[in-house]
This record gives sequence, C-alpha cells and structure tokens, in this order.
Amino acid sequence: MNNTPPYEKLTLLDNFGHSLRSPAYVFQPAETEEIGQALKLAKQHGLTITLRGAGRSYNDAALNGGGIVLDLRQVNRILAWDPATGLLRAEPGVTLEHLWHTVLPDGWWPPVVSGTMFTTLGGCLGMNIHGKNNFRMGTLGEHVLEFTILLPTGAEVTCSPKKNGDLFRACIGGMGMLGIFTSITLQMKKMASGLLEVHAFPVRSLEEHLEALLDGAPQHDYIVGWLDATARGKGLGRGQIHTADYLHEGDGCQVRNHFGCQVRNHFGCQVRNHFDPDPKKTLTVAYQTLPAKLFGVFPKSIIHYFMAPFMNNPGAWAVNTAKYVMGLRESYYNQPHAAFHFLLDYVPDWELAYGRNGLIQYQSFILKETAREAWTEMLELSQRRGLPSYLGVTKRHRPDNFLLTHAVDGYSLALDFKVTSGNRSKMAQMLQDFDRITLEAGGRFYFAKNSETTAETAIRFLGEEAVAKFRSLKKRCDPHHLLESDLYRRVFG
Repeated sequence: MNNTPPYEKLTLLDNFGHSLRSPAYVFQPAETEEIGQALKLAKQHGLTITLRGAGRSYNDAALNGGGIVLDLRQVNRILAWDPATGLLRAEPGVTLEHLWHTVLPDGWWPPVVSGTMFTTLGGCLGMNIHGKNNFRMGTLGEHVLEFTILLPTGAEVTCSPKKNGDLFRACIGGMGMLGIFTSITLQMKKMASGLLEVHAFPVRSLEEHLEALLDGAPQHDYIVGWLDATARGKGLGRGQIHTADYLHEGDGCQVRNHFGCQVRNHFGCQVRNHFDPDPKKTLTVAYQTLPAKLFGVFPKSIIHYFMAPFMNNPGAWAVNTAKYVMGLRESYYNQPHAAFHFLLDYVPDWELAYGRNGLIQYQSFILKETAREAWTEMLELSQRRGLPSYLGVTKRHRPDNFLLTHAVDGYSLALDFKVTSGNRSKMAQMLQDFDRITLEAGGRFYFAKNSETTAETAIRFLGEEAVAKFRSLKKRCDPHHLLESDLYRRVFG
C-alpha cells in the first residue's frame, strides 16, 4: 500500500440492503502487514477507519462517510487446519464459504453460520453472529479459542477467554471498533454426514409459533421459523417451522427417495431413520454446492427481476399467503448442510428486487415471557400504518457473556421492510416505536441489522455499566479514535 493521498480512492459505498450510502476512501490490503500502514495513513490525514468484509451488514456498520474504509477481503489465508482436532486458524477475510470448503471434506462443519456463506470471519466475529442453533451452540464467538488483534496504537495482542479476557469479550461483538483481527483460531464441529434431516410443519398463530420454537429447540440441533407478517386477526404470526437434526453414518435405508418424496412401509407409516448410507458423497464440496439454475434450466441470477413486481403490499400478501397454504402439509426430507443454512444465497442479488431505495431489516431479541405481547403490538402497528414486513424469520436464543451482547433467553424476530422515497420518514418513525416496544419488553438489539437505533436506546439495552466498560477499553486500545464507523457514531456518539 503506497502513501498516496486518500482522495484518490474515493468510492461511494452502500450497505447490503442498498438503503444507506456514503462516500469513503477505500483501501484493500493484501496482507496483514499493510493494515498497520493504513492506520498510520489515517492518522497522518486526520481520518477515521472503518473495517469492511463482504459488506453484508444491513445497516451502516461498514460505512464511514468521509473516512477510510479498509476492505479486508484479500487478507484471506487459512493459516492452519488440523483435521484430527478440528482446530482452524485463519485471517479475517476468510469467508464462511472458504471455511466450509476447507473443513467439510475432512468431516467437519463450522459450529455457527449466518444465513449467507459470503460473510467474512472478521465480520462475523465483529458482530458475533448467531445461527439457527443459537439455543444449543450459542454465538460464533463462543467457539473462538484465541485471536490476535492489531490495536490502533500499533500493539498486536493475543486474546483468549483467559488471556486478556476483557478484551476478548469486548472485541467479539465490538463492531471492529477496538482493533483489527489478524488471526482467529476456531473449533469446528465434527460431522458424520453432509445431510440434515429436516422436519417442516405449519403454525397457525403467533402463540403456536412461539410455543413450537420453545418446545422444539431442546429436541433438535437446529430450529428456525418463517413468519407471515402480512397475516391478520387470528392468523397473526402464522408461518412454518423447520427443525433439523444431524444424520449419522450407517447402513439404514434412506428417509427420502431421489425426488425427495416420503418413503412409507407396508403399514403406510413414514419410514424414518437417522443414518446416511453414503457420507463420502454427501461430505464433498460438489454435493453441497448450491445449483446455479432452477430446475436445472432457469438461471437463478435473473430471478430477482421476476420477484420485483411482487415487492409491494398486495404482492407480498399474495406470496406470503401462497407460501403458507403450500406449507400446510407436514413434511420430512434430507437436505445438505449448505442448502439448509444458506437460504439467502439461493437467489443471487435477491435484495435488488426491493428496488432502488432498498430494504431495511429490523431484528429484535425479546425474552420468552414477553415476546408474544411485544411482537403482536409490532405486527399490528406495521399493518395499521401500511408498512407490513414482506419477510419474517424467527429463532430461539440463549444468553452469553460478551460485553455488547444481543442475546436473551427468548426469541428473535427479523423483519424485512421495503424502503421508498415516500415511506422513509414513516418507516424511521415506526422503527423508533419498535425500539420502544422492545425496550419495554426487556429486549435487546443486534448491531449488524437495525439502522435506526439511537445512542439513548443503545445505553438502555446494554446498560450504563457495559457502555462505560466499552468506552474505557476504547480509550485504552484506540486513544486517538482512529476506528470509527457511521454505526459507531450513531450508537455511541
């Protein structure tokens, strides 16, 4: 990286939802040694630095208006991989796709993944991602054994739960505002099969939806819900639950035939077992790779053009209603890990279907005792104001001990909203009302998603003690405030 003036690299960046944009000076180091040069350059020009991985955040976490954005995608080496123990050490630009491609052929899988495989490891830890197994496996940060981080002071520090534990618990989930990961050591999870046994069944109301998540989580390895946010009345909160369980190596007959149809015995009952007859095949990258064409004919890369006409209130209601009706029949089937986890990657560029002003995703984490009342109020409020969510996703969660944690003993609900030039101010006001409802229900927020959370809201859900600890660490690790982002300035001032 040369020492040229940063204005030569001025670029207009946006978030994943294409609803927020800001100009920044983008630098892309090819190795960790160049990161220190970028820090010196920022200090020299009186600029701040924001870290950016794949740019998959729905909000302003990877934006830095008028400052430097450090694109770390090329700092992406697997530094060490031990198939005997499942320990992996990697640089921050390694994507989840690169990660599972490396470990799956040896019978391992990342313990926690996001809904897309294109997020980077550094970004995943900066936001401390959760998956469909949070209730059982926690966040990704809980599977980190150690990391090294370059502080803006120039010091490189090694952190683990026992060594520099305060910094360990603050950097994971710390939005990249304390330092820059240079290497990360993770424990992978052993797999006997590349398949999961999936059970899909309908839920007819919000009460039934939450009960299914609560009762089903202890019995399964993964659980996730789709929620129809356009449904009203007795059907409010209706949707479909998907549970998934690991298959084991064995010689049992397959649960499904080649076409995914249910196999029945001579009594007419479903034949089910938990064995994969051909794990050598299912544990290959080729078997897990998502197809580029629908039905082997239609290119997925153009599907978002056909989705766009339905991205309005009547269209969303029709699509959600059809999806619910089609899901009324309970089903079991085997599904590859990649197909189950990375639903957001099924349709390339799907977010473009929302139009030129993009989308906002709002995610709230609410205690199991208060979720039903809070989400009833949110869903009814969005419908009254003519701003219903076009997609809702629910998960079951457990608490963790990271400093800026979003976790609760309860549930999360992620809602996607279309932004237009005419509804942006109304949308902002509604999401502020959602924040109030969430706080009154004892809930929390996730810094990779919501774009309207204020500093006052952040202090209320994090608590003054946690905010004070973070500010103290910020002063110690970054005394000149070189690391800042639009998100950081919004929620910490």
